[in-house]
Amino acid sequence: MKVLHKYLLKEMLLPFIFSLLIITFLLFVNFLIRAVDRFLGKGLDFLIIIEYLFLNLAWIIALSVPMAVLLTSLMTFGRMSEDNEIDALKSSGISYYSLMISPLFFGIFITFILILFNNYILPEMNFKARLLSGDIYKKRPMMNIEPGIFIDALPNYNIIIGGKSKGLMSDVRIFSKVNEKSQVSIYAKTGNINTLSNAFLLTLYNGEIHELENDQYSNYRRIIFKKHNIKIPADNILLNRRDSSNRTDREMTIPMIKEKVASYNKRINVVKSRIEGIFYKTTSDSLLPKTFDEGNYILDNIQIDLTQDSSLSKAQINRKKRTIRNFERQIKNEYSLLKSYMKGKNKYLVEIYKKYSIPFACILFVLIGVPIGILAKKGGFSISILLSFGFFLIYYLMLIGGEELADRNKVPALICMWSPNAIFLLFAIYFNIITIKEKVPKLIFLLRK
Repeated sequence: MKVLHKYLLKEMLLPFIFSLLIITFLLFVNFLIRAVDRFLGKGLDFLIIIEYLFLNLAWIIALSVPMAVLLTSLMTFGRMSEDNEIDALKSSGISYYSLMISPLFFGIFITFILILFNNYILPEMNFKARLLSGDIYKKRPMMNIEPGIFIDALPNYNIIIGGKSKGLMSDVRIFSKVNEKSQVSIYAKTGNINTLSNAFLLTLYNGEIHELENDQYSNYRRIIFKKHNIKIPADNILLNRRDSSNRTDREMTIPMIKEKVASYNKRINVVKSRIEGIFYKTTSDSLLPKTFDEGNYILDNIQIDLTQDSSLSKAQINRKKRTIRNFERQIKNEYSLLKSYMKGKNKYLVEIYKKYSIPFACILFVLIGVPIGILAKKGGFSISILLSFGFFLIYYLMLIGGEELADRNKVPALICMWSPNAIFLLFAIYFNIITIKEKVPKLIFLLRK
């Protein structure tokens, strides 16, 4: 039996490495096409570009590993079934359960490694990638000029433009901000930017320069030009590397996220205490309605009861009604704040569960890939990658949908992040049962052809 397990693990190892490299390459190329405009034309050092691409490999690997596990299971057992190795093993008295031990061990091992990767390596690389991406975006701020947006990131000038078409800016207005002797404003009908070896050059056409000395405001000069150049020195082009302690939810480890969730729980409890205090003042009972509508309904009923209370004077009733209306406005604000805190808490809870649910999918993909590979009797790369992409696309869409529901406070984060795994577990159970009973569904029968 040891020989069998070693053989199966060896058969799965090479296809896994091959699948991981192919899927990572495909996802990486897709990312590169979308991200190439972030660093082109900015004069970045080649090592900076390599670092930026390397840091973004983390989230690509986190996605490609589960897909590679599914593809490996389909290819390995599809090839073995196609070559009648599975039939030979069964005729030797080896049960289907014995065949599943090695792939399950393989899936559990990959799951464990991916959990560690998602918790320690992925957040750190995401964090550094975001900082570097922001630094690259701010490099040469004039490359990011958009019409109607006032740019004050330049060291010597502020600039705003009216339009932009094919690299040519129109209605350009520039204001100096460091010259203590005079105030300079420049207007040009058009302008463009050219890159130099150690600077970049802003060329303006058909405009005016207005200069007013600060010492004697009567000394004013107006210069009309057809062409005017402004050279921004190399100091403004250098990439400034930031060091920030602020992290987003996808840049945190589980202990960091738990601290954030605990802080949200404290805020939520404070808001709930204030709501209970409001209802205690009005009803002498510490009520905590689930929603603002429920709380507002209770306060409305209290107002109705007040109008029917003959023991109170009209002035007392009006005074109490004003107090209740103030309470209504207050609880509306409190429930809005509570909703905001719950959203923030759910966003972080989603990341905790996702760090476990996606790696756990590796085990499920083994349980799905092995029986489908055996039944299909096809170990070719094309059919296997088609099936793996199909299954993973369904899984990923369900995961995104669940994340969206959790972020909107519609469904608890735990249910949203583990529902795709629960559904795929049912698929796995179904495919394993029909494999044991040697029943071939119509869809699998079509794949054989």
